[in-house]
Amino acid sequence: MIVCVCKSVSDRKIRAAIAEGADTFEALQFELGIGTCCGKCEPSAREVMAQCGLCETECGVERRAPSQPMHVTFYERKAA
Repeated sequence: MIVCVCKSVSDRKIRAAIAEGADTFEALQFELGIGTCCGKCEPSAREVMAQCGLCETECGVERRAPSQPMHVTFYERKAA
């Protein structure tokens, strides 16, 4: 699938760059040019990085395990 339309970069090219040692989003930008024109591909490129296991340590996106529920607390607002 094409991830970056501006530079015609597919998810396969991103995976190949990661396999060759690109371990940060900035390294992918340098190697492939992704995210340097319109920037719309950045979330998709970071998702490909996450699928390759890099996101937890290098690309800045936090992932929450699906088994951990999010706790929300509601407070009642009282008139003064």
